[in-house]
Order: sequence, then structure tokens, then C-alpha cells
Amino acid sequence: MFITGLLLGADSSPHLGSPWQLLDYRGGTLLGAALESARECSFDQLVVTLGSASEQVHDRIDLDGVRVVESPHSDTGSSSVVPALDAVDRRADGIVVLLGDQPGITSATVWSLVAEASTPIGVSRYDDGESYPCWFGRELFGELRGLRSDADLWDPIREGTYPVTRVDAIGNIPPRATTWSAYHQLLAGDPAAHDLPLGTHLPTGPHARRRRTPT
Repeated sequence: MFITGLLLGADSSPHLGSPWQLLDYRGGTLLGAALESARECSFDQLVVTLGSASEQVHDRIDLDGVRVVESPHSDTGSSSVVPALDAVDRRADGIVVLLGDQPGITSATVWSLVAEASTPIGVSRYDDGESYPCWFGRELFGELRGLRSDADLWDPIREGTYPVTRVDAIGNIPPRATTWSAYHQLLAGDPAAHDLPLGTHLPTGPHARRRRTPT
């Protein structure tokens, strides 16, 4: 299989007031750390979306070997996934979507998802809910081109129009830096950081640990 990793780093940070991509994280930047995690996955192709902070990101983050897609309208809510699809290699069987403010995702989680997702959509299922990385097969690309925002990636998962494989991932959902509080909790390694309104992962029910593949 030919797998493209898609790291979403274009959206703005209305709750932070400064480019979240360049926040300090473990001696570097937040987006830089997420990018290094993505590189460790050894994707056949790695695509990164950048928005209004693109010039600053280029100045401070090593983007060698990465296909960069400029998405300047993402600050107004437009999807950066849509222009990124034009950069996906024609040989790609599908894309693994990652978030630039969620550096804790591991290559083991990614490749478990790829190996076990036998349906057009695959979702990582942690102990406390569902989140990224997500898998979308090439047959979903047409559907994804109609996204209005990146958060709408979860619509085809919720709607059940396509079969979805939920793949178990170890531990809790890796925290994100969506607010200053979440950012400081991320720095402190507090797993409760994800427990703020993210608008990206789905709730789970009492049978969340049982694998389901809807038809």
C-alpha cells in the first residue's frame, strides 16, 4: 500500500491569540514536534497544511521532505483538507489524518490503524473516546472534497453512510493545545488536557471497547 500522511496545521488559534504552531514545546515548537512524530511514521508521502502563519512556520520549522499546501482561507473556517487532496500522490491508497497540535500520537497507533482498517474509514478508539489519527481510503476523496471545514471530517463517520472500522489505541486520547489551559496541561503531561471542548472527537457509550464495523 501507498500511504499519505496528512498533518493539519493551517487553522488559526482564536483562543490563544498567537500562532499555536510556534508555541514552545520540548525545546522546539508545537507543530515541529507533531511533524517529527509524523516523520517517525515513515509515510510514503507526508503533506502538511499551513495557513496565515505559513511564513513564520517556514522560518522556524524544518519542512524538508514535506509537501506543503498553503491554505490561507483556513482562518475563516475553510477546510484545508480540500486543497491538500490535490497534493496527494496518485498512487496513494488513502490518507492518515493527523493534527498539528496533537504531538502525542505515535507511529504504533498510526500503523495499527492502517493495518486494521478494512473499511473506507478508520478511527482510533482510545480508552476515553475516539480521535485522530483517522484513515480515509481513496474512495472517500470525492466526499472529502465537499468539506466546508476540517472539523467536518467527522461527518462521514457520524452519519454512517460508509463502513467504519474502530481500531483500539493504547491509553487516553493524546492531549491537544486548544486553549492556554490545555497548552499548559500539555506541557505538564496532564492527560486531562483533552477534556476541553475540542469539537473533533466523538463520545463513546458503555460498549465503546467492543469493536464495531457498521454496514
